Amino acid sequence: MSQAAAHSPVSPMLSRLAQERATGVLIRDTGTLYLADGEVVHAESPAAPGIEVLLTAGGRLSPEAFQEAVAAAGAECATGRWLVEHRRLAAGELEISRLGALHDAAYFVLSPGAGGQSRFRHGVRHWFGSPGGVPVAAVEGEARRRRLLLESLWPHPRLDAAPVTAARTALRPGARPFLPRRQAALLGLADGVRTPSAIAALLGRPAFHALVDVRRLAALGLVETPRGSARTPGRAPAWFQNIGDDPDAALLRRLRVALERL
Repeated sequence: MSQAAAHSPVSPMLSRLAQERATGVLIRDTGTLYLADGEVVHAESPAAPGIEVLLTAGGRLSPEAFQEAVAAAGAECATGRWLVEHRRLAAGELEISRLGALHDAAYFVLSPGAGGQSRFRHGVRHWFGSPGGVPVAAVEGEARRRRLLLESLWPHPRLDAAPVTAARTALRPGARPFLPRRQAALLGLADGVRTPSAIAALLGRPAFHALVDVRRLAALGLVETPRGSARTPGRAPAWFQNIGDDPDAALLRRLRVALERL
């Protein structure tokens, strides 16, 4: 990525709305961004679990407690404030959860491959409430940083939306290396049907965290990389490009990762 591209706006329309200090919702094919006075206060995407999923599936709140808050304050766009005032969540914990959900969804909303036209509806507020915003430049910068991180781990973007399939080497008793708990949990749900986003929702985790773990597992040869998956050219020697599923595949993949990092 060139220096100019690294600092150019992901969405010119979003940049214009920030300059105008607009309040409302920006709707794209990949999701929505809610603005207040030109700053992003919430983001939602079908590819990312919403804050309600992160709080309930993650075990911080029961579904009943969250629904109580929505019923009591959702119409006033003050669900978050209600949770704090009724001591369901600490203010700091709520803010961390909200910002985590915001950046998680914004990564998908601001995807460079987003198609269709963007449209903006003035005055629309998010039902959760908007205690504080994030500058548009910071949201776009974080989305870029995340894309570069994924590219550095394993440059196969099709993994992000494809069903996660455990490699045969991962299923052999004793063949799998020790994995952190969150990677082991994800691999346990890799049934060839669930996508990274679906697994993230089941685990109550941000979708981007699942993307990172999927790419790391693929680099270790524990998750299959879709055939014909696009990759950044010139990253590895040609003789490493076609690694099959033979017993030494995991070792070859690790060697490829090491070479690419060098």
